[in-house]
Amino acid sequence: MLIFHEMQSRGHEALTLLQHAPSGLRAALALHSTVLGPAIAGVRLREQDEEVALRSALDLSESLTLKAALAGLNYGGGACVLMMPDSGVDDPHAREALFRALGRQVRPLESRVVLTEDIGVTPADIAFVAQETPGTLGMNTDTSAITAYGVYRGMKAAARHALGSESMRGVRVAVIGAGAVGRALAGHLHREGAKLIVADERPERAAQLAEALDGVQVVGVQQILDVPCDILAPCGYGHSIRTADVPRLQCRLIAGGEHHPLSREGEAAVKEAGIMYMPDYAINAAGLIAAATQCDMNQAAERVYQTVSRIVQMAEQYIKPTHVVARRMAERRIELIGSLGHT
Repeated sequence: MLIFHEMQSRGHEALTLLQHAPSGLRAALALHSTVLGPAIAGVRLREQDEEVALRSALDLSESLTLKAALAGLNYGGGACVLMMPDSGVDDPHAREALFRALGRQVRPLESRVVLTEDIGVTPADIAFVAQETPGTLGMNTDTSAITAYGVYRGMKAAARHALGSESMRGVRVAVIGAGAVGRALAGHLHREGAKLIVADERPERAAQLAEALDGVQVVGVQQILDVPCDILAPCGYGHSIRTADVPRLQCRLIAGGEHHPLSREGEAAVKEAGIMYMPDYAINAAGLIAAATQCDMNQAAERVYQTVSRIVQMAEQYIKPTHVVARRMAERRIELIGSLGHT
């Protein structure tokens, strides 16, 4: 992986490696853009190697830039990806030490970065970070639940264009990932009468979801891309759909809570396949909106619904793919507001 080439080609401002041996802290902190304001950095914690952590930080930070811009927030985008300490974080004191070490390391950057929760991180963890730096958001927000409801509402807005109706009754939805967002999204869809197919890299999580919701079909993660469905909803850790796998897809719409389910090459491939893709930064923004503005779940989800509806409307008007329109809308706001300079 050529780090500087990757950063330059995607417009990243900085990549910082954080390390604190006693707590086991090993993290990659990427700042993609601070043009609109301090970079909101989603904090992730999971088992992964160094290269995956670096790539995830670069991917996630770019998504956060576009997400904040499209949502009308005065923030840029960042990401902080933590590698799991060798001793784990089951000990509550060890977990506290890990996140307080993170906060202390990030404190000198408080004017440029604001940390908030993402995969594997809880509001309580961010509260530990907040003991060491004021640059935090989301301690009092159920981010996963709000994000999932926003994805559900955004999915309905996208389905109006892709499927001809907002109704999810009888619609076949394949959900990749049965984590917090995937479970909550499945619950909303199930209540409306959608037909659900679920897969997770941890099969027991998919099985638990099927036990909780009647009629859910469980398949393996290697098989779900081959399942005939109307909507494919990636809700995993990223890059769930490889470019080489796009010909396998049997859906009409891709819309889910996962950051970067597709590469830029993958986006081009789904366009050629005639599949509508509503990008992650457009549809999974409700949790960030709620954390940044203190609005409630319904208000945050409504903003996602309106954003997706506007993207679809412009895509129809200009005969462009929705993911192309969404990116251009975000980039346009960054250009316009950035041109005002700093007061």
